[in-house]
Amino acid sequence: MQEDDESTRYPEGRSSLTSRWGLRGVIAVLLIVAAATVWFTNAWLTARFSETTRVRTELRSALYIGNLLSELQRTSVVPLLLARDPALISALSGNDFSGTSARLISAQKEIAAASIKLLDASGRVVGSTDRNLIGTNYVQEPFFVEALRSKDTVFTVSSSPQGAYEFTYSRTVVADGRTLGVVVVGADLTRLVRSWAGISDAIAVTDSEGQIILSTEPRWRGLTLPEALAVRSAPSAIARAFQVTADWAAPPADAYVKGRAVMQAETRIPFRGWKMIAFTTYESVRERVNAVLAMVIMGFAILLAAVFYLFSRRARVESAAWMRESADLRALNARLTREIAERERMQRELRVAEQTVQQSSKLAALGEMSAGVSHELNQPLAAMKTYLAGARLLLQRGRAEEALSSFQRIDDLVERMGAITRQLKSFARKGGEAFEPVDLRVALSGALVMMEPQLRSRTIRLQRNIPRYPVMVYCDRIRLEQIIINLLRNAVDAIKDVRDPAIEITVSSGSHAFLSVRDNGPGVSDLENLFEPFFTTKKPGEGTGLGLAISSGIAADFGGRLTAHNASDEGGSGAVFELELPLHDPGQQPGKQQLAAE
Repeated sequence: MQEDDESTRYPEGRSSLTSRWGLRGVIAVLLIVAAATVWFTNAWLTARFSETTRVRTELRSALYIGNLLSELQRTSVVPLLLARDPALISALSGNDFSGTSARLISAQKEIAAASIKLLDASGRVVGSTDRNLIGTNYVQEPFFVEALRSKDTVFTVSSSPQGAYEFTYSRTVVADGRTLGVVVVGADLTRLVRSWAGISDAIAVTDSEGQIILSTEPRWRGLTLPEALAVRSAPSAIARAFQVTADWAAPPADAYVKGRAVMQAETRIPFRGWKMIAFTTYESVRERVNAVLAMVIMGFAILLAAVFYLFSRRARVESAAWMRESADLRALNARLTREIAERERMQRELRVAEQTVQQSSKLAALGEMSAGVSHELNQPLAAMKTYLAGARLLLQRGRAEEALSSFQRIDDLVERMGAITRQLKSFARKGGEAFEPVDLRVALSGALVMMEPQLRSRTIRLQRNIPRYPVMVYCDRIRLEQIIINLLRNAVDAIKDVRDPAIEITVSSGSHAFLSVRDNGPGVSDLENLFEPFFTTKKPGEGTGLGLAISSGIAADFGGRLTAHNASDEGGSGAVFELELPLHDPGQQPGKQQLAAE
């Protein structure tokens, strides 16, 4: 009952929807039929016209081969006639060559040969159509050597200095059983190549070894066919890419010449294993096929125009519905505007929250630094306490001069404590103003002086492997000593329960400067979090967990790094801490060196 009511209330809308989908179906079917027709027509006509073009190319190749063989056969008779010429025989016998070149030039005009040369028995040119060659010796040339060996007319192919090939027939001149010389006649095959270039797209003739000896493309001579087809200029390669895109429906090309797709036809020449390869473009094929396809596409375009006319009549009906929808779009636009304003407000609040988080992070870093000050002053205070106790005993025993030495050390420690507090203030900054060339050995000696009371309080075997040459680094000496003191203090704490405690310190240099502190304690259980702030393996109250974190930060500030591993990986026991720093380059400016370290 409800469906009947809806069909009664909206008959026009339901009819319009059905008609619209019907027209769309007709257009879809028409487009599919048009595409299939164009594709089939293109494939069928391309194959048919391509075969016709291939047959025409083969017929043209047969004509070219006939002209080539005719020219070779006509030239092959000339050496035989000239070898029996009494005038040439007389000139060779009497060594009188004054009129030889004139006679050869006259013979060249009659027979239209490329060149004629007369060589004596020594291979020297005594007569030639090119007078510049007179006197040239060809004793090692194939046409001279083969003619002497064969005693008959021989054919040779030789390359000229200009890169072209010379095709010659040669024959010995014999009189009274004695070889007087050799007649060499060049075949004018370049004339044929020039005539081919005006008709065909590209022609190449290869010898029995596959080397191109004649071609309408001068760059191909002397190459094999694959090498010749690979010779393309950049514009030709670009044109080829465009053509591959345009000829999407064409059959695969046999080859590409000058960036154009071509079909290849190969014909055997009945002469010394020669072959003729002819290349013909698909342009004529595409022109004929495209002409037919244009007519087919035009017919389908007329049908589509009729269908679009039906759509245009429906457009007026749909425009009313679009006007109603435009009101909904305006309401949607207003809602999107409100949402955008709300999103911008949230982004402003987010930026304020980010600034608050950054400020909190800064305050946390300040708290870490204050804890670090307490940690770094523990060792000098402990040393001062030891020196005061020693001074008290010395004064009680009346040894005032030695007590004054202890007070001097206490004064040095006070100065060092002041320097430490000043340096820890700049811990959060990269670099500092106190950077200078420092000998790593001197820094180690200063750190050992600071640790001397703790090292003497127990029987600790201390082994130092220090080179005799300076190991110079560019850094802050006080902060470098802080790293070494932290490493030594950790090593002392690690071996406090070991029966035979030992610490090994090694200084070396290579591509970088290295300092290694190794102990024979139990090792480190958690290497991954070792350099995190407030991480410590000591008991509560014995350490803050900031020493290694501060040391790692100072090493990074110097452009180096601080690493740790257990000696068990090397077959020993305990932990090994390694400090790696860039070596100081005296030839580099300090400012640039510090910038490179950072």
